[in-house]
Amino acid sequence: MRIDKLLSNQGVGSRKEVKQFLKKGIVTVNGMVQKDGKAQVNPEVDDIRLGNEKICYKRFVYFLLHKPQGYVSATEDLRDPTVIDLLREKDKIYDVHPVGRLDKNTEGLLLLTNDGELTHQLTSPKYKVPKTYYAHIQGQVAEKHIEMFKNGVVLEDGYETLPAMLTILQSDACSEIELIITEGKFHQVKRMFEAIGMKVTYLKRLSMGPLTLEEGLKLGEYRELTEIEVSQLKKSR
Repeated sequence: MRIDKLLSNQGVGSRKEVKQFLKKGIVTVNGMVQKDGKAQVNPEVDDIRLGNEKICYKRFVYFLLHKPQGYVSATEDLRDPTVIDLLREKDKIYDVHPVGRLDKNTEGLLLLTNDGELTHQLTSPKYKVPKTYYAHIQGQVAEKHIEMFKNGVVLEDGYETLPAMLTILQSDACSEIELIITEGKFHQVKRMFEAIGMKVTYLKRLSMGPLTLEEGLKLGEYRELTEIEVSQLKKSR
């Protein structure tokens, strides 16, 4: 990798600033001053420093976002703000993307990463990664619906969902439930309840695989996953 690209990607400065750092001779590689921005380095092996500060290379990053309503799960959109707009500038340089989707009006846990392989495996139906949702339902969810969801629900287009685990938290004209599914069809939770004549009025994702949305992370906030969490996530595939 070119050293100027590495420094820019690691957020030490703009391309123009990186060029000046190199020109001033304050960038070293394995103890030797490097002024050529085109010089090739191996960031996983070489000791690269800006002044006395060692540049710690990150090939992949993983952010756990508490997605608020009003943002679309995309890297860009012509009409609405995206979840990428919630990131700090220093984190946007990693060109992350959302793992799966949460609807514009759905809140909750959303993983952002630049690890394409992990994204594919977490969203592939083959691995059946469990996702837990909390929802308000317009209509009285009853015990009979637990068995219906357990057996799979036939959607309006004829698709039969995989078995899902429905837990009733409150059952009345406006019910509260938790639902665990292992696939991610378009608007799946909403469509599953529409299939039994009910409507989802509020939806929030609480967990995905081993990742859980903690109470301390406010709407619109995010944090980087720990190494242990990343390891657990990869083992859950």
